[in-house]
Amino acid sequence: MPDKKDILDLYFMPARRDLIEIAAYLDRLERHAGEPDFRAQAFEKALQAMLDAKPGKKAAAVLEALSDHSEEPAEKSNMKAAWGAPQNS
Repeated sequence: MPDKKDILDLYFMPARRDLIEIAAYLDRLERHAGEPDFRAQAFEKALQAMLDAKPGKKAAAVLEALSDHSEEPAEKSNMKAAWGAPQNS
């Protein structure tokens, strides 16, 4: 069974890279004109959910924050792909 050092040895550098990429994404959003839409708001909500999550529940909190909790099906799709965040977050 791996211990914390084993996990750090295996995953720290990729996680570090991903964290820097997220920070760069947020910097780009802040640097450019225009109002952010529901996706930016959902992303910030998911980040906060991750920070507030109980130990061992960070991924679940992010997935929950980015999930569509509507109960009524849409009449029709307005696009070919998913947005990745609920429009009513």
